[in-house]
Amino acid sequence: VQLQASGGGLVQPGGSLRLSCAASGLSTDVYAIGWFRQAPGQGREGVSCIKPDGSTFYAHSVKGRFTISRDGTQNTVYLQMNILKPEDTAIYYCAAGFPDLVLREAEYDYWGQGTLVTVSS
Repeated sequence: VQLQASGGGLVQPGGSLRLSCAASGLSTDVYAIGWFRQAPGQGREGVSCIKPDGSTFYAHSVKGRFTISRDGTQNTVYLQMNILKPEDTAIYYCAAGFPDLVLREAEYDYWGQGTLVTVSS
């Protein structure tokens, strides 16, 4: 199983980025895919999740600004991030599992390597 996160970079406050999580060895139509982030000196926090039935979940801090989606034909999950703020700066990870608590990292079985998002002017 591999989860390949990509799409990070440097963006100005108010800007947008789209992260991708390409999965191999498992199907995003079967596993829930979550996005997590870890800011410098802080613990990992749940950002968003999409379940196989298409239901989506967001942390309060990103609701209304981030959108998670899935392309089953590409076996890829996306995180569209708009109106980015400096506090969104972090390494973003995607994970796969069958979570009950969708934003809790311990609920996930497989993890990607992370992609760095820096929001700065």
